[in-house]
Amino acid sequence: MRLTIRDLSKTYPNGTRALSDVSLDVPPGMYGLLGPNGAGKSTLMRILATLQEADAGSATLGTPGSGPGHALDVLREKDAVRRTLGYLPQEFGVYPKASAEALLEHFALLKGVASRGARREVVEALLRQVNLWDVRRQKLGGFSGGMRQRFGVAVALLGNPQLMIVDEPTAGLDPAERVRFLNLLSELGESSVVILSTHIVEDVSELCTRMAIIDRGRILLEAEPVRAVDDLRGRIWRRVISKAQLAEVEREHAVISTKLLAGRTVAHVYGDSSPGPGFEAVAPDLEDVYFSAMSGHIGRRHEPAASR
Repeated sequence: MRLTIRDLSKTYPNGTRALSDVSLDVPPGMYGLLGPNGAGKSTLMRILATLQEADAGSATLGTPGSGPGHALDVLREKDAVRRTLGYLPQEFGVYPKASAEALLEHFALLKGVASRGARREVVEALLRQVNLWDVRRQKLGGFSGGMRQRFGVAVALLGNPQLMIVDEPTAGLDPAERVRFLNLLSELGESSVVILSTHIVEDVSELCTRMAIIDRGRILLEAEPVRAVDDLRGRIWRRVISKAQLAEVEREHAVISTKLLAGRTVAHVYGDSSPGPGFEAVAPDLEDVYFSAMSGHIGRRHEPAASR
């Protein structure tokens, strides 16, 4: 399966332009959509999940090399898309007094698994896959945040979806739950298109083979994370300064990010050559890619179209 998005736009009645001519090519596997809160990520996810209408543009889901007649029109063939879609929204409700097993069986029935025996098999397989089988009879109201997220994945996996959309899945999870959840997501990307929408750079760095950075409804960069980092080598410089020096450094150099370290400020600067005395070259990471794109120092794509 491959998801192809072209010139997708959305403006809300209050005049907010949430998406502006968004075009993406999403291959099978884990695909990261990275951007700050309010960048348009959730609007795009809701449109792809058939929960919201776009004003313009197109989105098709089909196998590579298939003709137009073999691809689903995501914006118009909503019932067909829903049959092959798994969706884990940023916030979802559960019945707190229901057990994980009972509620998942209910969702399986709604998904069309009519046979009681088949439902039991599906429910057991999914709860084992998300490591909730041992707590299957526990009330959902007593689940931790990470357990609830894993239950949400089990619901999203009903029907073996070819397209799975996961919106801000690790927000609010403690470090241990986050690791367990990311390990689960990494397994899902082996057989379908999985879009991971997040503002957490580390989630994309650890999971995704391809990504896009979005801000104010526009795609700033679409690239392979590893290649995007490699392209920044020799262009990121670091200097430890006092807080009082920050304004001067920002006036004279292309500062892409700052962070506090033991009471001092570490400034990362973008430049094709050394910015001057006191700066040292550093190995870039995906966070540097993110901030370089957000500040406009790197462009829409890292690789030529012929290589894609």
